[in-house]
Formats: sequence, C-alpha cells, structure tokens
Amino acid sequence: MEKNAISQIQSTPSLQGRAGGGSSSPAFLTVPRKEAGYRPVHDRIHDFGEVEQTLNTRDRQEQASRCMDCGVPFCHWACPLGNKDPEWNNALYRGEWETAYKLLKKTNPFPEFTGRICPALCEKACVLYLTTGEAVTNRENECAIVERAFLEGYVTIEHPERNGKHVAVIGSGPAGLAAAQALNYMGYEVTVFEKAEAAGGLLRYGIPNFKLNKKIIDRRISVMEQEGVKFKYNCSVSSTAILSQQQYSAVILATGTPTARDLNIPGRDLKGVHLALELLSQQNRVLAGMEFTGEERITAKGKDVLVIGGGDTGSDCIGTAHRQGCKSVTQIEIMPKPPVGHNPATPWPNWPVILKTTSSHEEGCTRRWNINTLEFLGENGLVTGVRVQPIDWKPNPAGGRPLMVEAGEPEVIKAELVLLAMGFLKPEHPECPDNVFLCGDAASGASLVVRAIASGKQTAEKVHAFLQGK
Repeated sequence: MEKNAISQIQSTPSLQGRAGGGSSSPAFLTVPRKEAGYRPVHDRIHDFGEVEQTLNTRDRQEQASRCMDCGVPFCHWACPLGNKDPEWNNALYRGEWETAYKLLKKTNPFPEFTGRICPALCEKACVLYLTTGEAVTNRENECAIVERAFLEGYVTIEHPERNGKHVAVIGSGPAGLAAAQALNYMGYEVTVFEKAEAAGGLLRYGIPNFKLNKKIIDRRISVMEQEGVKFKYNCSVSSTAILSQQQYSAVILATGTPTARDLNIPGRDLKGVHLALELLSQQNRVLAGMEFTGEERITAKGKDVLVIGGGDTGSDCIGTAHRQGCKSVTQIEIMPKPPVGHNPATPWPNWPVILKTTSSHEEGCTRRWNINTLEFLGENGLVTGVRVQPIDWKPNPAGGRPLMVEAGEPEVIKAELVLLAMGFLKPEHPECPDNVFLCGDAASGASLVVRAIASGKQTAEKVHAFLQGK
C-alpha cells in the first residue's frame, strides 16, 4: 500500500479498525498476516495426519484483530454462506470465543469442514488482500473458533419441537447434511439415506485424511444423531422408492456428481490407469480399517506416477502418492499455466484465477501445462507410460471455446500408475414430482464444499415453504 493511502486510512475514523499488539495504530497496519503453516515435509509425508498446524491463542486473537471492519465487507459478499466475518473476528479478537461461535453458527452449520478445506473466497475478497496482498486469516480463524467451541462445550445438543412431517434426504455429502440439519431444526423428522458405509460423501471418500481427519466428520454426525436426524447406510435408493412408502412428505436428492470425466483414448484398459477417486476413496477406506486384496489394492509404492488434471483432486492424488511411497510424481494439465500473483482477467473482489501451489505440490512434483494426452502405453497389460504432446490454444474465429493446436513433438512420460483427475460430469435427472428437490452438486454440477452447504440450506428453505403451502 502506498504511504499516502496508509495516511488516509489512519486519519479516517470509520476505517480505524482494531488496535492490536498494544499499538494505537490500526492492527491491519501493524500486525502482519501470520498463518499456522504446514508440518515439515520430511515429517508429514510419512503419515496421513492433517498437515496444517495451529496457532496459539494469543496469535490467533491477534490475527483476528487485523480485520478492518470495513464499511462494505466484501468477505461477506464473496462467501456463499454469507458468513459475517467482521462480527466473529471482532469477538475472537476480544477473547469472546462463545460469542464468536454463536455468530459463526448463524450462517455456517459446519465450520469444522470449511475451516479446513474451503479455498476461502472471503479472503480473496478481503480489502486487505486488495491493498496489501495479506488478507485476514478468516479460514484459520473459523477453524479455531469451532474447535474451541467443541473443546469448551459451546456446541450443545438441540431438541427441536416436532411438526409431524417426515423428509428424506438421499446422499450424505455436505449438501445433504446441511439440508438435513436445517430441516431437523425446523421440526421435521429427517432420515438420510447413504449408499456408502458411512456419512460424508466426498468429505469422507474424496478428500484425503491429511486435509480432513475423518473423526471430524464422525463428531458432527454424532451431534446430528443426538439431535434426532436418522442415518441409514448401505442404502442405494431412489426418490420413487422413497415416495412409494407414503411416509415422507418430501425428498431431497443430494447425490452429488458420481460420474467422473474419463479419457477414452487407446490403452485406457491397461492395468494401472485409474480414475482419481478410485485411489482416494480406497485409501480413505484403508485408513478406516477396510481390507483389500493385493489385486484390488491401488498403490503408488515404488512407482512413477502421472496425474492428469491440474485441479484440487489432482493435488490430492499427488499427496496420497507421496504417502504411499511413490518414486516420482508428474502432473499435467491441458490448459495454460495460470498467471502468478495477479490476473487482470479476474479482478478483485472476484476469485482470482492464478497459479495455486498446494501442500502436496510442495512435497515434490513436476508440473506441466498445455499438455494433451494421446495414448496410454503398456507391456503385458500393464501401463508403462503415456504418450503426450505439447499444445497451444488459439482464438476461435467463430467464437466460443479456443482451438487447440499442436505446439511440439509427441513424447512419452514414464508411468506405472496413471490417475485421471479431470473433474466430474454434471448429472442429468428425469423430471421429478413437485415434492422432490435437487440439492448441491446434483443440481449444479461439481463445485465447492462451501457452495454445497449453502445449497443444502437453501433447499431446506424451499422444502419448508412447499410443505407449508407457501
């Protein structure tokens, strides 16, 4: 920030912010951003424990003091849940942890999830991010608040008065859980049907334990069960089957995006080529105690690994491969390398499309962009490499998607394990009765956990309005 801009802020009472560290100056001018950081690489790659560390109480409250309490809180605008960050940051700064939790709970039913895995849209819309590049640590503050709430007993069991109506939720991912909890608090008897053996959806089976320990999910499910939500596992059911029981007044479909985008090129049937979730879900199940035969087990141990896809799922594959003992990891992406630091095409306060380096990337990975995959190569039915080609993108004279053009000679990347992490296909649903509601990724296609939670809350309101005849 330029000196004259700082002077203007210091002289403007409405932008004074909160004093921190015993200084009379606003904390956002005197206290630098401090993140908890990650465990050392040499330590964390040997287990699946959460990589992110925590700050002590004093440092955490000091970080909360950096919130400017802006006249226009763009963090609130950017958050799909409408979290009131300035309010609970102020309470946290003052050491009023219970108040901070109550303020956070008003908008976010599961801050223990978003506090760990949300990309923090609010931080990229923070005025401090615009002016100094150092946003308030909202995500870490959020996680600290909810963990203190569980520790100190601020998370209490609520027993809503029942209205006599039953609602079924199919799918127990973040959207389904949010819808179930909201409807339960409104007085409905809610039953959640889950095709897997435990609740959580992609929270449990798609996100590695080193980002989200599954005991965190179990803790929340326990609270919901005590509050009256019923869970039925290993149940693959349809809305038609549920409604035929004539027990439920409405059904919410929160089944996510179950179909991953595949890569149907020569050699796809070779052993060792897998969809990303085949690896991630199996590894999470192994950590939960499930056993697999040697033939079933997908492992990167001692192998050169190629990850196709440059998003978060690909990053999760990289971290998992390291923990399984891989020899090397390469990640390729068909799209161009994003700008570093700033992208004029996505100006503040929008989410910036810029280069992202995750904790998994820091653990070791060769990253390449503008690479098209041509063919999987193998011997004796096993994948041994992938033939790829550098490409470029040119504007389409007819408009629409740019045109892909060759930009180099084909080459072969050695790989004994290939993981396809190219996203998911938006599901198609038949026309549903008026009392069947789509929710989360099942309605919108694959998106963020925080958006799924927001959709769950919104869908619960729609169900309530429908059943009340409004």
